[in-house]
This record gives sequence, structure tokens and C-alpha cells, in this order.
Amino acid sequence: MHILHLEDNPADHELVLRTLDRSDLACVVTLVDRLEDFQDCVRQGGVDAVLADYHLAGFSGMDAWEWLRATKQEMPFIIVSGAIGEATVADAMVRGVSDYVDKNRLARLPAVLQRALDFHASRLAQAVAQAELAESRRRLVDLTEHLQASIDRERADIAREIHDDIGGSLAAAKLDLSWLARHISDPKAQGHIRAALEMTEHALGASQRIMRNLRPAVLDQGLMPALQWLTHTFAERTGLRVRLKGQLRAEVAPAVAMVVYRTAQEALTNVLKHAHATEVTLELSDLEAVLTLEITDNGCGAAAQELAKQQSFGLLGLQERARSVGGWLDVVTAPGQGMTLILSLPLHGDPPKDWENNE
Repeated sequence: MHILHLEDNPADHELVLRTLDRSDLACVVTLVDRLEDFQDCVRQGGVDAVLADYHLAGFSGMDAWEWLRATKQEMPFIIVSGAIGEATVADAMVRGVSDYVDKNRLARLPAVLQRALDFHASRLAQAVAQAELAESRRRLVDLTEHLQASIDRERADIAREIHDDIGGSLAAAKLDLSWLARHISDPKAQGHIRAALEMTEHALGASQRIMRNLRPAVLDQGLMPALQWLTHTFAERTGLRVRLKGQLRAEVAPAVAMVVYRTAQEALTNVLKHAHATEVTLELSDLEAVLTLEITDNGCGAAAQELAKQQSFGLLGLQERARSVGGWLDVVTAPGQGMTLILSLPLHGDPPKDWENNE
């Protein structure tokens, strides 16, 4: 371990050397008495800690500390000085030095130095862990975006196949059944044909609904029309009262619109599965360059632990979707008090566009 000792009194330096020699610390101590020499040694690297007198010829130990901090180099920095007063010590500690040792109590120095080294090592380990966590988080976000993009592409491919193959085949079958209905007069056969036509019509409607869920082509008409269609069809299918309110005055990027639409879609599905609600309200706004979607139901709500069990993966997916476009998702709920999802997505200077208020 290499220690710089910033001291202009050789006798005091000898006392520090003897004190450290009697300890279990294995170290090499370099004496410097000028600020320029101190700076040169630090620039050369390999310094593990600094012991500095407070009063030196033409400068102070705090000058060395301020320079060290300005260069963003982190290492234990201990003031080893004569009595300098409690206020001065307190000021030095507030400014970030590791500790203070009175020259008249040098026996404390090894323990103080070891504690400062341990704390510094802990901070470095924490910084490394935080950097690794940030990198892991970044890679997770990248993976999530990649998976989501893959899912969206797969959905579009499936929707296209349903439209081209299944939809086309059902439409052809409907035409053939209609032809049979016109050319067969047998009442019993007519009954079967009508039943087959009804089933074919139902299958066509189901395939169209599945296609719209897989790839909401209605988004091409704008976010608000897409949400109007989504809430209308959800209310018709479930019997729940669904209200869409708000005003949208900004052009919304396709990626952002998709996040809003999918969040609304997933939230409505969760309401149907878990909330036991009778009413859902969606409110959209774009005040202060932030697009906000609030989805509130009057259902049973959930405690924190219940929320984690029931909807953790769904909410996690929505949170990752929001983060993929720089946004965030908040959840407000309590048992018996319903649930509110708040999606917030930043807008980036889009030109204004007026929409009618929808309710």
C-alpha cells in the first residue's frame, strides 16, 4: 500500500512512520512537502491513501484535498495535524475528508487509516456493483425492446396470415354456401345451409377481431380513434361501462401510440380478469409535453402482496414498454378502493393538432 504523507516537518514524518511500522499495515510512505510534488505523485498513480498536515508552508492540507476532489480522484484522505479546533475539524469533515488524527494521539492513526481504507473499498465495491446493475438493467431493457419488437412483428405476421388464408377461405366458403342456398330448394338442406352460413359469419367476425387485437390497424387513423374503437368494442363484449375522456393536441409518434394502446388493452384485460369492476374510465391528456393515460376502475383493488401475485408479470411488461420510450408507469390501489394505472410518456416537441373531447 502506497501512502503519501504531506508534511513539512521531518520529525513529525518520522513519528508517523514509527506509528505505522508498529501496526499490522504493510505500507510504503512517501514524504512530500510541496503541493506541486503532491500533485505530481498523484498524477503518476498508485497512491492508495493520503495523510496530510493541516498547516504547511504557503498552503494547507485542505488545498490538497480540494485539488484532489476537483480531479475526481477518490482515495482516503486523513488530516494528521496538531490541534486545529473542533470547528475546523467539522468543516474539513463536511467538505469530505475521511477523518482527523491529532499529532498528540498518533496511536489512533493505524485504526483510523484502516477504517478509512475499508470504507473506501466498500464505496468502490458499491460503485462497481451499481455500474454492473446499471449495465444489467440496460441489457434487460435492450432485451425487452428486442422481444417486444419480435412479438409485434410476429403478431403482424399472424394477423396477415389470418387475413390472407383463414379470412379468404371463410369468405370463399360463405360465397359457396350462398350459392347453395340459391340453388337448393330442399327445406332440410336449407336449414343446414343457413346454420353453416351463420357459423361462417361468426368465424369471419372472430377472425377480424383477432386480427385487430394482434395488429391494431386502427392506430393508422390516430391514437384517439384507436382508443375509441378499443373501449367501444370492450364495452360491447363485456357489458362493463367504459368511458374515454380527455383531449389530445399533439402528434404522437407511432412507437408511443403503440405503448399507449397496448397499455390500455392490457389494463382492460386485467380489469376483466381480476377487478370485478362495473365501470372503467380512461383519461388521456398531453399537458406540459407529457402524454398521460389514467385508467381507473371501481373494482376490488388489491394489497401490495396481492398485486405482486396476480399481476406482477403483466405490470412488469407494461413498465418495460413504458421505459422503452422513456416513460414510466405508476399503480395506485388499495383493497376495496379500485385501481388506477397512470402511464406517463414524454413528448418531444410535436406540432399541435386539435381533437374533439371524447367521453
